[in-house]
Amino acid sequence: MSKVYFIGAGPGDPELITVKGKKLLDNADVVIYTGSLVNPELLEGIKAEIFDSSKMILDEIVEIMRNSTDNGRTVARLHTGDTSFYSAVSEQIERLRALNIEYEVIPGVSSAMAGAAVLGQELTIPEITQTVIFTRIEGRTPVPEMEKLSELAKHRATMVIFLSVGMIEKVRNELLQGYPEDAPVVIIEKATWKEQKVVRGQLKDIIKLVKDAGIKKTALIYVGESLRASEKSLGKESKLYDKDFKHECRK
Repeated sequence: MSKVYFIGAGPGDPELITVKGKKLLDNADVVIYTGSLVNPELLEGIKAEIFDSSKMILDEIVEIMRNSTDNGRTVARLHTGDTSFYSAVSEQIERLRALNIEYEVIPGVSSAMAGAAVLGQELTIPEITQTVIFTRIEGRTPVPEMEKLSELAKHRATMVIFLSVGMIEKVRNELLQGYPEDAPVVIIEKATWKEQKVVRGQLKDIIKLVKDAGIKKTALIYVGESLRASEKSLGKESKLYDKDFKHECRK
């Protein structure tokens, strides 16, 4: 019996898949990819039989995995970004465990990190915030009561909001229950893709910013004081390279 590899494809730029992920993709016998999200350039020149999962249900995906591994074929299950959140790998893995099919997860570059790289900044700034919250607003997929945006906003940490730009009015209303109106926001559509779009402004104006830019989906919303660091110097430095800070590598 062969193996299923869950591979994080990265945020969009085909060069942002890991070396390990690319090697496995190139050598796989079968590739199942998220057709609505994964950059098709990643599939160019590979030898595998290719399946687009965008119109499939879970049973159909798992059946391809089962048939393939039963016939000694290696499967690459290609997911956008990183597999650790909003990837739906857990439900697939549960099915594979029940079928005693071997699997391995290969991490990828999340769009959240790619967006920060596009901005050219850290999301954790000394004395400003040391916490980053990855979340989404409640839509057809419910969230626990304590994880509603209005509750998380009270921390005023850096927040990266997935899968929510289509409900931007609700996003703004909930965020304003914690963040001030002038809190900096950035909306990044299709980070690292050729058609990438970056919009900056203040929380109070976020609805207009999104609508004027014509952004409707496949976008991340960043909010928090840390975002000022990519526009101006905040004068906040870590202790790591402070001349008066001693540690085991520098006396």
